[in-house]
Amino acid sequence: MFHLKLLFRNATGFKHAPLLVGTVRQFGSHSKEKLQRVLIVSKLTRLEFEKIREQQLSDECLERKIRDRGTDYDALMYYHHLHKDVEEKVVRSFKEQGIEVQVVNRITIGKDALQWADLIVPIGGDGTFLLAAGRASPFFLANGKRTPVVGFNSDPRRSEGRLMLPKQFSTQVDEAVRRIITNEFRWMHRSRIRTTLIGAAATARPSPMDLHEYHSQPIEHKEVMSPVRNGQSRILPYLALNEVFIGEMLSARVSHLHLRIDSSETVTKTKSSGLCVSTGTGSTSWLTSMNRLSTNNVQDLLDIVRKRTGAGVLDTIDASSVSEEYNDNLVFPPHDPRLCYSIREQICVGVWPNPKGLESRGFAKQIYVKSRCIDASLVIDGSIAYNFNDGARALLEVYPEDSLLTIDMDD
Repeated sequence: MFHLKLLFRNATGFKHAPLLVGTVRQFGSHSKEKLQRVLIVSKLTRLEFEKIREQQLSDECLERKIRDRGTDYDALMYYHHLHKDVEEKVVRSFKEQGIEVQVVNRITIGKDALQWADLIVPIGGDGTFLLAAGRASPFFLANGKRTPVVGFNSDPRRSEGRLMLPKQFSTQVDEAVRRIITNEFRWMHRSRIRTTLIGAAATARPSPMDLHEYHSQPIEHKEVMSPVRNGQSRILPYLALNEVFIGEMLSARVSHLHLRIDSSETVTKTKSSGLCVSTGTGSTSWLTSMNRLSTNNVQDLLDIVRKRTGAGVLDTIDASSVSEEYNDNLVFPPHDPRLCYSIREQICVGVWPNPKGLESRGFAKQIYVKSRCIDASLVIDGSIAYNFNDGARALLEVYPEDSLLTIDMDD
């Protein structure tokens, strides 16, 4: 165990100031906590999903059924083997170093395997990383154990894999494993969002639903109940690495939400397409997608300003560089303790003016949300969903002890 200052890059490659973090483990021959057990979290490929869904069919019949509906079976086979080749290389590389390995996927992953592991290694894309990160939380691991999560991108040509190790390690697997064991990396922490249900929503104890296409049902562990001023609260066992989204499940329906930011006494009523609350890690994902400006947007704005001012200097401004700079500024560091909220497509008309004192996007340390929705969900990292209908209340916060421990090998 040791304390360490970290200098790392966020998902876009920008360096940030050193971060002083708490106690973390060290792997290597000179460490008191030598790496001994690795849990591989395997991507459940589309071909594997099809076999699970059609268990009664032989391989030949399954192939015929897939081809008959117009799906490219050869492509399914190709990408399945592409992923499995990388997975086999990672498993073999760790075993050759004398490390014990277990392999699970989103269906077979369980509490015992998570508590057994010294290191969790998702292999796939960012979705598989988020699955592993969601399970690598204090609520699933015993005695406050902080198990690092380090991912390999199994399809670097099609997948950006921002959360994974750099793409070259998809082929240089042995080198990546060697560097992990010999401590040739930088530790880094990624902030995660803690969600606390308040009042009736806490006592109802609804079962979560997995929105993933494979429809595996997660099992909750060790939920924390605690008294609050106006009743009970319940901390959800899943921490959001990217974002928490709250809104109506039917996208065409307006989401009615009451919001309170930080210590403000004002509760603001909003009508929108939902609320997205993002971490620094998630700022490269949905947050940027919903707030980005295209080159055409910027060019339209420049044209309007030019007509109004007649300023010839605007002719020298490149719209694409302005949009790129604006979009880059939407991203903030993964370790940042703040939350960035976006009120998605907020309705601002004469009968429903822009809420006073609350911008459609901003930073906060704490966000209180009350639902006035009909059929809404609170969704963690686009996967785990809880019912969040009229009267449900939640508090979104970031705590240092909830951060995800991972590593950086970006040279």
